[in-house]
Amino acid sequence: MTGFTSWRKSSRSSGASDSNCVECRVTWRKSSRSSGASDSSCVEARPRSGGFQVRDSKLGHDSPIFDLGAPDFKALLVASQ
Repeated sequence: MTGFTSWRKSSRSSGASDSNCVECRVTWRKSSRSSGASDSSCVEARPRSGGFQVRDSKLGHDSPIFDLGAPDFKALLVASQ
């Protein structure tokens, strides 16, 4: 498990104070199966290098974050159908 929503600096940044640097952040996407009811089972996912991360949307930033490889994430999607 890792932290939430971290910024990533471009690999082309030289580190000099006058260099052009770009940082980006990947946001969470809520499952389309989330009904919005307070007792619904909701998950959020975001792409991550080599796979995906998932968390419980009801807990938000307090949710544990689970790192899944692409095959495991695909298996999760298939199992939820």
